[in-house]
Amino acid sequence: MSSLLPEKPRIAVIGSGALGCYYGTRLAKAGNDVHFVVRSGRAAIVARGMRIKTPTERIHVRKVQAYANPTDIGPCDLVIVALKATANDALAKLLPPLMGEKTLVLTLQNGLGVEEPVAEVVGGEHVLGAICFVGCTRTAPGIVECLFPGLIMLGEFGRPAQARTREVARLFEKAGVKCQSQDNLEELRWKKLVWNVPFNGIAITAGGITTDILMADEGLRLLARRLMEEIVEAAAKFGHVIPRSFLDQQFERTAKLGRYSPSSLIDYREGRSIELEEIWGEPVRRAKSVGVPVPRLEMLYWLIKRLLAARKPTGKRH
Repeated sequence: MSSLLPEKPRIAVIGSGALGCYYGTRLAKAGNDVHFVVRSGRAAIVARGMRIKTPTERIHVRKVQAYANPTDIGPCDLVIVALKATANDALAKLLPPLMGEKTLVLTLQNGLGVEEPVAEVVGGEHVLGAICFVGCTRTAPGIVECLFPGLIMLGEFGRPAQARTREVARLFEKAGVKCQSQDNLEELRWKKLVWNVPFNGIAITAGGITTDILMADEGLRLLARRLMEEIVEAAAKFGHVIPRSFLDQQFERTAKLGRYSPSSLIDYREGRSIELEEIWGEPVRRAKSVGVPVPRLEMLYWLIKRLLAARKPTGKRH
């Protein structure tokens, strides 16, 4: 697939959580034809529109094209998957109605192994992945507060960046999102784990704490650093070199977030499923497969798994 996107592409966003609302709103405000597949809160979104707030901006899209069923949208040029990876069993029904011969599917999901379920449904040649270094929270249906707009790094599934990859990056840039195309998507996923593993994991296991509390605690900060180092060692065995300066950068960025609740902590508090296997389980398995000991990461994985098993079900969905 080498065709490029039209000037104003038809875009579908699957999922109306923090990332789906944030990036979808920006793309819509930039004049793109954006359609949202919304499972909950659709009436509120249609009535009030979508709003995002950052430290420097207030953006409001009043008229939002929100649908309960992707068949009401039809084929698009670009489909953005903003569901939690725990909801990937729904992709077999959600994606096909949105697909055309040249449709690109971009997944924003966290963790390792998240492109594969998408590729199983639409074919690997259609799939791109993105790593979102961002601090966003959905405070109500269609309303997102973004403390750290950050950037997106995106790449092709199993391939170096192509002309179309760079076009998607420019699409986000025109919408006010800092975005870069990269040649090695799997390396980007390991880099995102450097933050996700410790900050999401410790936030849950240390009693539901926000990042400011973690950063102020010497012991927890040291544990976060050691977890990061385990990720770096495992990634190196797969040929992905992550510089130590990248670890320092994560602490510097996190300090700027202030009292921030990582997304997994929010889901845990709300009784929703979290990306246990994608963020913690899969890295443990991959590390062990190449003989890299990751004792802290493995302990974190089992602790979170235990906490989830002991939690009373609420029936809440994403």
